[in-house]
Amino acid sequence: MYGDGGAEEVVGKALEGRRGDAFIVSKVLPHHASRKGTVAACEASLQRLGTDYIDLYLLHWRGNVPLAETVDALERLVRDGKIRHWGVSNFDTEDMDEMFALPGGEHAQTNQVLYNLSRRGIEFDLLPWCARQRMPVMAYSPLEQGRILNDAALCRIAQEHACSPAQAALAWVMRSGDVIAIPKAATPNHVEQICGSLDIVLSPEDLQALDRAFAPPKRKVPLEMI
Repeated sequence: MYGDGGAEEVVGKALEGRRGDAFIVSKVLPHHASRKGTVAACEASLQRLGTDYIDLYLLHWRGNVPLAETVDALERLVRDGKIRHWGVSNFDTEDMDEMFALPGGEHAQTNQVLYNLSRRGIEFDLLPWCARQRMPVMAYSPLEQGRILNDAALCRIAQEHACSPAQAALAWVMRSGDVIAIPKAATPNHVEQICGSLDIVLSPEDLQALDRAFAPPKRKVPLEMI
């Protein structure tokens, strides 16, 4: 999906001679997620990446292939050493319950979902569900593609911490230690800012101010995707 495989080729070139320095995450599309299709897709990814294993392989979202079939294929890839771990993306609480009831379903290592200050719906039930299972969540689009960075409360907090609004927003996403943020990084400066966000600790007063600016959910809402 990412550059029709081109993104994997770029990663493979960047990691030539230093594969052990990276933790590679890739995905299988739902229409490839049959028993044979998942294996074939993974093998194609391995070839593009120039490696013999992927650290974490995710089902991009649920499609028409029975979930049991996909889980079976992912478990086979682990047994064959082609992936180290597997997980899912864009799964709501009911999807996670269904998956965990399947043979091997409890081996899922993460759920990658949309989560940021303005998209907090998963806090109502999905985040607590994952916390009970000791499963980290991967937050994609943690900066809402930049649309939240001019918020007055966020800017004030960033100024108090001598950081950028993006760094403050990332610190908020990672505040519990149970969420991994995966923001876009297109320049060396982006990478430096992202790393800097790891050192920011928001105070209870900061969190309360952000709750007022971006209200947490009071009821179950459908899982959002972009």
